[in-house]
Amino acid sequence: MLEKIDFNVSDISKEEYKPVYDELIKRLVVLQQQAHEKGIGLVVLFEGWDGAGKGGRISDMLYKLDARHTTVHVTESYNVKTAKKFRTGKLGATDFFPPMQQFWRALDMRGNMTIYDRGWYTTTIQQELYTAENPKADLDSLDPKDLQRIIGKIDSIEAFERQLVDDGYIVVKFFLHIRKKTQKERLSRLAADPQTSWRVTAEELSHMDDYKRNYEIFDRLLPHTNFDFAPWVVLNAEDKRRANLGIVRTLVNALDEAANKAPDEEAVQALAKAQANSAGLIKPDEKDERSRTAKQQAKVREDNEKAAAVQAAAAPKESRFKIVSDYPTLKGVDYHLRLDPEEYRKQLKEEQKRLFELEMQMYLARIPMILMYEGQDAAGKGGSIKRVAQALDARSYTIFPSPAPTKPELMHPHLWRYWCRLPKAGHVGIYDRSWYGRVLVERVEGFASPSTWARAYDEINEFERDLVDWGAILLKFWVEIDREEQMARFTARAEDPSKQWKITDEDWRNRDKYPQYREAVEDMFRLTSTEYAPWIILESNDKLYARVKALRIINNALENRLKGA
Repeated sequence: MLEKIDFNVSDISKEEYKPVYDELIKRLVVLQQQAHEKGIGLVVLFEGWDGAGKGGRISDMLYKLDARHTTVHVTESYNVKTAKKFRTGKLGATDFFPPMQQFWRALDMRGNMTIYDRGWYTTTIQQELYTAENPKADLDSLDPKDLQRIIGKIDSIEAFERQLVDDGYIVVKFFLHIRKKTQKERLSRLAADPQTSWRVTAEELSHMDDYKRNYEIFDRLLPHTNFDFAPWVVLNAEDKRRANLGIVRTLVNALDEAANKAPDEEAVQALAKAQANSAGLIKPDEKDERSRTAKQQAKVREDNEKAAAVQAAAAPKESRFKIVSDYPTLKGVDYHLRLDPEEYRKQLKEEQKRLFELEMQMYLARIPMILMYEGQDAAGKGGSIKRVAQALDARSYTIFPSPAPTKPELMHPHLWRYWCRLPKAGHVGIYDRSWYGRVLVERVEGFASPSTWARAYDEINEFERDLVDWGAILLKFWVEIDREEQMARFTARAEDPSKQWKITDEDWRNRDKYPQYREAVEDMFRLTSTEYAPWIILESNDKLYARVKALRIINNALENRLKGA
């Protein structure tokens, strides 16, 4: 792709440039407002050579745009020395997170424009190339192993960009191309001037000698990531006017096309319902099973069985990820597993002591741990989480609840709020319900359209793959009880003034929709029990048994990782 740029063309004169640019930028300003009104998100990525003028091109464009609906994220250069200390455990408390998190966190809402001054491509190359033991070994050629590592990260990049497009964003990617001699002239000139020397780092100056090797990387990487839904636009950045025209014209065409597309009515209705629910506007049913006649209850069960069948038919038949052959199923749950109270106290104490000691080692090794709990209402998720947290240093863990999403969260991709809520390396993140809400409650209640929740299974698999590749221990617990035990716990809560806050009308309504939730859980197990993040069922008719089982599984996973760390 790079070889197609013709550097022999003459520069555009100011007289040619100004009227064309002014007309394009006026059109872009109008389209920006239309995109905001229609909830169309625009992600603009600027990649390219050091010294290619990315900052200047962004500044020229921003001058006329509405700053209220525009954000800019500047990606810092990867700190090789710090990264090496982090990997060898020689660094103190750190804020290291998965590589893609900074780009998710910076993402603005649909309706706004997010501009990235360098991004996930630069970060990937720097992490894989400049953290090698001797990156300066051979500047004239590229080690095939280096290139293979970089290309191996494309799956995560593709997933990020595709999820944005599927969620209503336009992704536009610019690569600003200049020749080696131009780069050297520009960077040397900036470095020599006291007024501009701050704009050029020593690392950037040292990388000038890497031009040939980096050219090989870009020349291979750009075609691999020239996705139909997010293609590259390579520009001649030696002429800033020509580059500005190419940038603005591309954005005008992209927004113009998106603004004229008909909205997905199904998705619009689902979003409106979810927004109403988050604001507390959806009224509960007038009756639940406590006040219905037997005939009415039978009708409710019949209706929900039919709805469950319809939803099951809309679920994907299989995952493109490798699923474990023995993925769990609710049909195989043993509800009779019990632990004697005296034995429980003994084993609980042992496992909690073991976890406390292992967590200290985990912190020193900078291993992140993610514990995720889903399950039936009143199954005992909170009690199990408390017994885990009780064994940890209070400074080492965070509990992340998953209430109904706020309006700003609804205007982002579903996984955005979870990318923004991750534990630091060496810490523990505990999730009381999670990102699986999209394929459970949002599926059953109609807060997400069938096409939206159907694609979410693989989006979740991609998210979890990135967490595991980062180095996290990820354990996914489904806390399960049978219908009779749930009713007994509901009734006990309703009759106990000190526990009535734990039982709501929504809990009773969820019991009505058990057939739909059952099918949703089975599909979740079938489509997201990947080899790197399989599901684990905690049989919780006896809470004591479930709590100890969870602690033991956590401790075993930690021990196994520490042995291999």
